[in-house]
Amino acid sequence: MIDYSTLPHNKILCVDMKSFYASCSAVMEGLDPLDCYIAIVGDKERQGSVVLAASPKLKKEFGIKTGSRLFEVPKDPRIRIVEPKMATYLRISTEITRVFNRYVPKEAIHVYSVDESFIKVDEVLHLWGDARTIAEKIKNDIEREFQLPCTIGIGPNMLLAKLSLDLEAKKTWIAEWTYDDVQAKLWKVSPLREMWGIGRRVEKTLNGMGIFTVGQLARYDLDMLEKKFGIMGNQLYHHAWGVDLSDLGAPIIEGQISFGKSQILLRDYKDEEEIKHVILEMCEEVARRARTRRKAGRTVSLGVGYSQDEFGGGFNRARTIKQPTNVTMELYRVCLELFHEHYNGKTVRQISISLGNIVDDCELQLDLFDMGAYKRRELGYVADSVRRRFGPGSLLRAVSYTSGGTAKHRATLVGGHKM
Repeated sequence: MIDYSTLPHNKILCVDMKSFYASCSAVMEGLDPLDCYIAIVGDKERQGSVVLAASPKLKKEFGIKTGSRLFEVPKDPRIRIVEPKMATYLRISTEITRVFNRYVPKEAIHVYSVDESFIKVDEVLHLWGDARTIAEKIKNDIEREFQLPCTIGIGPNMLLAKLSLDLEAKKTWIAEWTYDDVQAKLWKVSPLREMWGIGRRVEKTLNGMGIFTVGQLARYDLDMLEKKFGIMGNQLYHHAWGVDLSDLGAPIIEGQISFGKSQILLRDYKDEEEIKHVILEMCEEVARRARTRRKAGRTVSLGVGYSQDEFGGGFNRARTIKQPTNVTMELYRVCLELFHEHYNGKTVRQISISLGNIVDDCELQLDLFDMGAYKRRELGYVADSVRRRFGPGSLLRAVSYTSGGTAKHRATLVGGHKM
């Protein structure tokens, strides 16, 4: 048994904007977000384009959800297909954060994603009332000023706030869980993937251990979980008991940090040189993301997905190098090795690259046979500073100006989509 009296008893709100992109576009189209059929699609001209968001009614009545394809959307006159306006969505998200700031100081707000935030209200209860009252005020402000619906979960820590949101508030609009609700509400959850932090792969492994509900996970032997999953096994066990000691803004699910990028190409790529051009551009982006955090990595992964015309398939391989790196051309060299070893000449439609086995980029092992290593590393940071100041399209590699390059076009997008 867990002694909850020794754990934090905060008042944390988890605010989720319901179908945010679809709801924003619905309001811009003069529609009620909860009573319309609208799909946000990356590119209306491509039948294979991904659905980025769907209104609640479209999800419920037609089964269209995020990740569906345009060709799966029924030809129904009630359904509107709209392309994203990412810059507008981001501006609205910023304005919604300002609503939170009316009730709590900025340091009590953690923006988890463009449509979800955590708010710690412990210090303002004497001003606005209890946590549920504050949640109702925030919800009413957002609906009145933006015509956008939101749901809010309340809990003594970030984990239970998020779980109360996902498992109850999305049906009742506002829900509050305490530690007393863990056994009655959380333990009955099944399948396990319905619990935040448990994906299909982990669920499958847990099922193989005879664990099918969160309650069974909570009562499982901790030593066995740690032996199977390492530190993640300890987290799974304590999360099943509703225990979360992380501070506001800290990642609730700890794990191996990695930097990556995945891209579904705008067309099929058949020419090997064009494929390599895209790989180089993506290595540039992955390296930049690592440098932004002053990190370097030793494990480089390359994934290639083949076109549906080739009946799908592909490969995903990784290689660990001796010296941690965040240099574009060093990542590219390893990716090319993996590409030449495993590519079979088929048409490519998707590429993913990641850098793992992360360390701080604070030291460099000198090599008498490679005196330019330091300059290559620093060159990356200089290029990043130019792009931060003048925009992502201000400094591109020559391959981005070829027919196979994608970076020049993507530099005009926000979040990978049209502004």
